[in-house]
Amino acid sequence: MASGEHYFTSRPGSDAKLHPLSVRLAGRDLELTTAAGIFSPDRIDAGTQVLLADAPAAPPSGDLLDLGCGWGPVALTLALESPQATVWAVDVNERALDVVRRNAASLGLTNLNAVLPDDVPDDLAFRAIWSNPPIRVGKAELHALLLRWLPRLDGDADAWLVVQRNLGSDSLQRWLGGALSSEFTVRRASTSKGYRVIHVRAGTSSEGHF
Repeated sequence: MASGEHYFTSRPGSDAKLHPLSVRLAGRDLELTTAAGIFSPDRIDAGTQVLLADAPAAPPSGDLLDLGCGWGPVALTLALESPQATVWAVDVNERALDVVRRNAASLGLTNLNAVLPDDVPDDLAFRAIWSNPPIRVGKAELHALLLRWLPRLDGDADAWLVVQRNLGSDSLQRWLGGALSSEFTVRRASTSKGYRVIHVRAGTSSEGHF
């Protein structure tokens, strides 16, 4: 990655260096494509592994959001496991979105849209949101990101956020509990390998689909 670039850089200036990636998603061994200049380009990062292992099965239909999709491990899993759903893979990194599109095409997935944040229709409400949020963008930008998307959960819908414990997962959970309206409940769903999965529920019940 070029000096001064981050995985949340909109248009990385470094060489993409597309290369193959062998991973297991949705119970299948897959041969995908990845690139330089995106988040965790050579593997499924530990936080995403925890999120995929600990979050419940996706709703079978409706609009599902992977916020901060990277090369697509969460979005591809959702699209494979819920073929009747419409999956929105959202990232500010245009190279990451290109890689997601390549991977979706290689798997024959027609229910996945990899788009920039402003390209998601404003009237969409999500049946569920999954996110390994970009903690390193800074607290103010992270808070703005979450307050933009979490209120777009449909009624009685769930968001699952994975955050490293030593990067402020507990303080983020407390902040969410105060920043979101009383229609939302926030709890710690699980702890694994140094990560917390935070569950945000739209509606009055904190039970979720766990």
